[in-house]
Amino acid sequence: MSRKVIITCAVTGAIHTPSMSKSLPVTPQEIADAASIAAEAGAAIVHLHARQPEDGQPDQSPEAFAPFPENHQQRSNCVINLTTAARRP
Repeated sequence: MSRKVIITCAVTGAIHTPSMSKSLPVTPQEIADAASIAAEAGAAIVHLHARQPEDGQPDQSPEAFAPFPENHQQRSNCVINLTTAARRP
């Protein structure tokens, strides 16, 4: 019997900043690249938080999310989950 699994990948996390990991994608292009890699690796859903490119802090503005859908749709057909939920440490 085969078991079907849905894999979700949160490529940025909600509260993480570049000081916590040099691997954290921050710019829209870095986030799109990470989402594409996750999809190629088998993720069915990519869960994305936007960042301020200058310092990597969470950015909940509509403008920060605007590039994600088009960038992602050009590279993958997995589900994109945009979220503004964030906690500050």
